[in-house]
Amino acid sequence: MSDDKNFGKGEGEDAINPLNPGKGDLSSEASDAIDDAKENSDSLGDKAKEKFEDAKEAAEEFSEKAKEKGKEFTEDTKKAANDFANDAKKTANEFADDVKQTFDPNNPDSGKTVAIISHITAIGWIVALIMNSQNKTEFGSFYIRQTLGIWLLTIVLSLIPIVGCFAAIIGLILIIISLVNAANNKMVPIAGLGEYFQDWFKGL
Repeated sequence: MSDDKNFGKGEGEDAINPLNPGKGDLSSEASDAIDDAKENSDSLGDKAKEKFEDAKEAAEEFSEKAKEKGKEFTEDTKKAANDFANDAKKTANEFADDVKQTFDPNNPDSGKTVAIISHITAIGWIVALIMNSQNKTEFGSFYIRQTLGIWLLTIVLSLIPIVGCFAAIIGLILIIISLVNAANNKMVPIAGLGEYFQDWFKGL
């Protein structure tokens, strides 16, 4: 019977836990293991909570900084847009003033641009005619009539046998002479037909 009473305190425990014979009471060891696990779990929970709080704080700081940077960027963009708009408006006003001055009939140089453009091919002549019709000047009208006469003379000469071979050269020489006079602010009719051109096309 004595052997039965001692069962569970030595041999029985060794039978239940053959890997650790003679270790003692398994229930106390299990309890200790559970306590250790609980303690570790609590410790991990505290650390996780601490990390979460740190992450939350960092996120709030990042959000505040992002909001501040966004506000600064918005202000800078708004300022840059306003500066650009003001510069564009100023440039447009200056350009308008220059154009108005260029085509002002009271301006001594008025019509010079029109006169020069009228020498640059037939398209240039059409552009000059439109520009001069908006702000007609004597200088511009003079060279619009003269260049028209030169273009027509070149066409007529090109239809004449033999002479037609030199029509383009003659027309180019007359255009160059007329252009030089226009650039020098001189109203000089070409020799021979210049005065007739002014009379024939006086409606322009």
